[in-house]
Amino acid sequence: MNRRTFINNSLLTATGLTIASPLFSCISAKEPVAFIDRILPAPIGGGYQDPDYWVWGSSVIKGEDGKYHMFASRWLKKLGFGKWVTNSEVVHAVADTPVGPYKTVEVALPPRGKEHWDGMCTHNPKVVKYKDKYLLYYFGNTYDFSRPTVENIQLDSEDRTSAWMNKRVGVAISDSVYGPWKRLDKPVIEPREGHWDASITSNPAPVVNENTGEILLMYKSSTYGKRPPLLLGVAKATNPEGPYERLSEEPIFRFETTENERIDVEDPYVWWNGEKYEAIIKDRSGEICGEEGGGIHAWSEDGVNWQLFDKVKAYSRKVLWDDGTTTHQNHLERPFLLIEDGVPTHLFAATGTGPKAWSFDRTWNMVIPLRTDS
Repeated sequence: MNRRTFINNSLLTATGLTIASPLFSCISAKEPVAFIDRILPAPIGGGYQDPDYWVWGSSVIKGEDGKYHMFASRWLKKLGFGKWVTNSEVVHAVADTPVGPYKTVEVALPPRGKEHWDGMCTHNPKVVKYKDKYLLYYFGNTYDFSRPTVENIQLDSEDRTSAWMNKRVGVAISDSVYGPWKRLDKPVIEPREGHWDASITSNPAPVVNENTGEILLMYKSSTYGKRPPLLLGVAKATNPEGPYERLSEEPIFRFETTENERIDVEDPYVWWNGEKYEAIIKDRSGEICGEEGGGIHAWSEDGVNWQLFDKVKAYSRKVLWDDGTTTHQNHLERPFLLIEDGVPTHLFAATGTGPKAWSFDRTWNMVIPLRTDS
């Protein structure tokens, strides 16, 4: 299959993949060291896990105390993995070093009541520092039915869909990484009726542009029930509380083709390298980087027009551990990078073990150190 790229409505031909978007280019920047070649062995026992909880989706920042602070999603293991959509809460864990292990210190964003837009579930946190404030982005939801419990665990499909459709992106703000966190009365990005992002807003990926002071915010949405199901938009703000102005009416990445409409990406992590934006993003189908569930590496000068690096693969589900063993993880989800002095130093990802995909016996947030030389 040929790769085709639309740039300014003209058709260019490369190799390997069709990309149908005027906002996306595959004319690539040169990368001295491919991102995947920066990956070092993963420490066994690193990261964050809790035997009583499903753990998912982490974000790490160095706090004012010099320690490393992880914000992650968790929900009781006895409820079953699928109850993330109703029972997730954002937990705060701390370690002395980036690799951990991280220890729980508090629930940062607990349930706060059905009357709040994020009152019943908080999930997929991403923390950044903005001036003298900590910003904790996440998605939340609310719903009218009873929250599942161990004693009353049932959740019918209609209620689950209702909770899923109420996902909205918001932000909590604090002077300290330990909180307290001020949660806003409204989401910062709402769905738009009649647009590609009409159903939900979810999975925020914020980054502060140190040159301009602006906050760039990627988010995930979809047109419910249609393919491709997962698309990414982008907005910006000069104040953490908003308003957040969409920078494009259309999704910023489109990879589907007439031959294969199931090529899409999700879970971006975006950072500012001092000159431009970079992102690592999960390749759901594997048609872009060559591995289903692996990662791609892209860059942009403005956060809207993105280009793939020549060496596009960012990470693999094949993991080399520090004892010399290798495993092929069912999933590496919600990729996150710890950035120190403008350089990525550690890759975090949600993962688990189990007999098959999405059938876990345990999950945790793992950490992979990175080479910092170029």
